[in-house]
Amino acid sequence: MPQVIDATGAVVREVPVPQALANLRPDRHVATIFRAVHRELANPRAGTASTKKRDEVSGGGRKPWRQKGTGRARHGSIRSPQWRHGGVVFGPQPRSYVEDLNKKERRLAFLAALADRFQAGTVTVLETASFDLRKTAAFARMLFGDPKAAKTAPRTLVIHTRDDAAAPSLVRLAANLPAVNVTHLGALGVKDVLGHGRLVFTASAYDALVASLGSTEATR
Repeated sequence: MPQVIDATGAVVREVPVPQALANLRPDRHVATIFRAVHRELANPRAGTASTKKRDEVSGGGRKPWRQKGTGRARHGSIRSPQWRHGGVVFGPQPRSYVEDLNKKERRLAFLAALADRFQAGTVTVLETASFDLRKTAAFARMLFGDPKAAKTAPRTLVIHTRDDAAAPSLVRLAANLPAVNVTHLGALGVKDVLGHGRLVFTASAYDALVASLGSTEATR
């Protein structure tokens, strides 16, 4: 079960794993997780890369020299691909990288990724009711037990809610810790969960997560 820690890093209690994640088998949904991560990586791509083909490059309206008698190779235009400033062959053109994935598959991938972290015992809950840390070293000590351990610790993601009073402090404290990232629950995605070895939810974020999963039936 996830442990609840206070601002000093001391364990104060444990909370149960959400029922929707307790019996979920992540290894049975690897393909769905892959598609979800691929979608999250592909969709933000702008797809604006563009090159000009030979009919779009300016110039080259006349034959550079006559066909025969010069001893040189025959050419019809100085804007052919083999010429400097010529057109580009099979170059990139503007396109959309957006991939579709239905809502059930997206949710299943998210649940499977979370279940993997819960079952690995790498989820922690942070009690922020009296959170008043002001030093990065104290924040690192709370997370890793020793500020120096932050350099070799697994990547850690701290998740809060938008209205969490401790959110600004968490963002500021994590700014100088390369292994620690901060996000809010609404922006949490599959690649965020899998890209970090440890997840630290604030108490309000964990309650919101449990509430959102309360009506979800796990798919085995």
